[in-house]
Parts: sequence; C-alpha cells; structure tokens
Amino acid sequence: MPLEANKQLARDYFKAFLAKDVAWFRERIEPDFRRHDPGLPFEVVGPQGVEHLADALLPAIPDMRLDIKDMVAEGEKVLVRLIIRGTHRGELFGIAPTGRAVEVPVLDLFHIRGGRLAEHWALLDNLGLLKQLGVTSI
Repeated sequence: MPLEANKQLARDYFKAFLAKDVAWFRERIEPDFRRHDPGLPFEVVGPQGVEHLADALLPAIPDMRLDIKDMVAEGEKVLVRLIIRGTHRGELFGIAPTGRAVEVPVLDLFHIRGGRLAEHWALLDNLGLLKQLGVTSI
C-alpha cells in the first residue's frame, strides 16, 4: 500500500475507535491483530479486542478527542504522535470518576499488512494520567 494510504488507515482507525464503529473494525483489522500496551489490564486481540478496549475507555472519557500531532510512515509501518484529551466522567480501570480534564501524550506504531491493521504498539504517559486524576502524587 502506498504510504499515504497507510497514513489514512491510521487516521481512519482513530475515527472508527471514537465512533466505536464495529463494522470498520471487522473490515480493517486482522483477526490476529494484537495491541501491545503494558498499561492495559487485558489483552487486545482482533477486532473484538478493539471493541472491548472502546467499551472500557469511551464511557470513562465520553468526550475523548484524539488530536494527531505527527505522523510518519515507512514501508508497512505508521508512527503517530497524538494527545488524548477529555474529561474523566466514568470508571476507568477501577478509578471512580473524578470530573477532571486529562491530556495524555501517546505514541502509536501500527503495522499494516494488505491494507489492514495487523499489529499495534501503544505507549501512553500512564503515570501522567494517574497524576492528573489525583491517584498519585509522584
């Protein structure tokens, strides 16, 4: 796939995630897709795993925005730097709603195979998120 098409697939993923577009997930995410994310308490595998992730995150931050800052593509890989913004209004992995605004920097690296997402490595500032929520003062 051309590099611009790969970048568009990454952009489309974020739009589909925010909309919890299950049909898009099934069409554009490989069945054996894996998200590598050390901050999650569960594995994200295949389109169903992405749906589960949306079920866990979107109610917690219902006004979530994913503001893309940079995107670089080479071969079958796309690297995205973005900032998650929103308000913590629902339970988030056992943390009761705080009503606090959050801004979390993220690096997402996608592996694209045959026009579909095959693998995803996500690095989020989880400690910064916990500090913003008042869970830790470190």
